[in-house]
Amino acid sequence: MDSYVLSCESTADLSAEKFREIGVEYVCFHYYLDGRDLPDDLGVSMAFPDFYQAMVDGADTRTAAVGTGDYVAFWRPFLEAGRDILHVSLSSGISSTFESACIAADQLRAEFPERTIYVVDSLNASSGFGLLMQKLSDMRAAGASVDEAYEWALANRLSIRARFFSTDLTFYIKGGRVSPVSGFVGNLLGICPLLHIDEEGKLIPVEKVRSKKKVIKRIVECMLKDCKDGADYSGKVFISHSDCLEDAQAVAALIAEHFPKAQPAEIFWVGTTIGSHTGPGTVALFYESDGHVV
Repeated sequence: MDSYVLSCESTADLSAEKFREIGVEYVCFHYYLDGRDLPDDLGVSMAFPDFYQAMVDGADTRTAAVGTGDYVAFWRPFLEAGRDILHVSLSSGISSTFESACIAADQLRAEFPERTIYVVDSLNASSGFGLLMQKLSDMRAAGASVDEAYEWALANRLSIRARFFSTDLTFYIKGGRVSPVSGFVGNLLGICPLLHIDEEGKLIPVEKVRSKKKVIKRIVECMLKDCKDGADYSGKVFISHSDCLEDAQAVAALIAEHFPKAQPAEIFWVGTTIGSHTGPGTVALFYESDGHVV
């Protein structure tokens, strides 16, 4: 058994196998598909292709953050077993779940004063959030204490860079992130917006790129500009996609070409919570940088 619990939400967008591999516990967000309440449980309750097809077919989707009571129920068994907890939450820039986790932690600290409960705002999303959990798992395996891991997470969370692009603006229009006129013209002209997550953990448009081929090239150029050690980058690369595996694989192939020392890119699905807002056609790239968001 690991010395302390590393936990997060299912919105870290890793596979069940990956969560098991790195020994990270997760609590599920929920989403509503045409009014039906479903857990964001890594594609178990609804397979990812079926979910994205339902969106294309016009299903109404909404999401629900993890509540205070959910965190209390999730953490209590670990505390009763005498284990400390380091929990990392989906960015406060896009969800209220960090606040709920902090309230739950305060409640449980009063009940279990001998235990340590840390909560960290990842300031990230999807598999970038997942990459942070991978790093913390590696630290724990190397012998880092819960206090050391917590301090490292606070100091280094911004070193995980997150860049996204979308080849379909339909659901960005629906969610109000893109105006109907701009979205219509963008889809017509094949405009693919490139976005990143800023230092406040918010998803921010960076530039507009015309054509899928060019945006795939551009996102890798951005990585070359700000990843740790440039073309000599030797760290991990995580990619997530919302039902556009070929696009994700194209990004991975280009990274392998330009970063020969990098570890092979690991590709995951964008889960149903994040995917409810992006719709199909989004690819996200995550890697380590020097911590300065550009």
